[in-house]
Amino acid sequence: MTSTLKAHLALVGTNLFFALNYNAIKFFTVNKIAGPFGLNFYRVFVSALLFWILFLFKPRKEVIKKKDLIRIAYCALTAIALNQMLFIKGLEFTSPMHASLLTLLSPLMITLFASWVLREKLTLLKGTGLFLALGGAFFLLRGKESYGGDNLVLGDSLIILSTLAYTTYFIIAKPLMETYSPMMVTRMIFTFGLIMILPFCITEVRDFSLISMNAKEWWLLLLICVPGTFLAYVFNLYGIKILNASLAGAYIYTQPLFTGIIAVLFMNEMMTADKLIATVLIFSGLYMVQKKRVKKVDNPDPATGF
Repeated sequence: MTSTLKAHLALVGTNLFFALNYNAIKFFTVNKIAGPFGLNFYRVFVSALLFWILFLFKPRKEVIKKKDLIRIAYCALTAIALNQMLFIKGLEFTSPMHASLLTLLSPLMITLFASWVLREKLTLLKGTGLFLALGGAFFLLRGKESYGGDNLVLGDSLIILSTLAYTTYFIIAKPLMETYSPMMVTRMIFTFGLIMILPFCITEVRDFSLISMNAKEWWLLLLICVPGTFLAYVFNLYGIKILNASLAGAYIYTQPLFTGIIAVLFMNEMMTADKLIATVLIFSGLYMVQKKRVKKVDNPDPATGF
């Protein structure tokens, strides 16, 4: 098996793991087995521990510059403390399918940020794409189904805020990823993030009775912590290393598909008209935003990439 094929399989695995994660977390919160913050503590704690164990087996001497420690702290704040905490709390009130669709707003937010802060040109095509995708988010926010909690608007809003936090992380982490190995950066972000979320999670961790869980619940918790978080990050980093960030990012579009299938089969979630309309609008918007305009040239260079 070639490294390229392994990378593609790793990226498929990443998004399948995230889809399983959505539904497994929902199982815990719907059945009142654990609070979202208690679950998130174990996700971050186990992942940070495994990242350090992985480092011991394959140590790499990298010294973090003092000036970069603040940036790492900001990354931990946005990627772990804000993104994951807002996401898992939002998932308590909304459905896995809503969450996976709203996560796709991240590339759109990056486009908006680039247009606003970096002064990149916002074309008519991109503007139309943003309008359509935001229209899709509106269809989700107006949903009235009772599945997933008693406040879909609150849940969906928290998911959107978590996506905004991740977008911020994506932008501020870029210089770190270019200076240090992505694995080391991720390890430090999880370590810093664990410290940040501890005060907010401690109460739900105390109330989370691990002893009273049955075998199914233990397997689901293991799924959330290991493949759903740790392996998902490791596989994603591997895919980016072998392929590229743009191609790896494109695999996020498989998340709603995986999440929807799992939610319908195992969580009794229904596919409604609002969800179908939202899916079409969001995917159409993403296509327009990320479609590159082809320029006509007299002597095109066949070696030039996009």
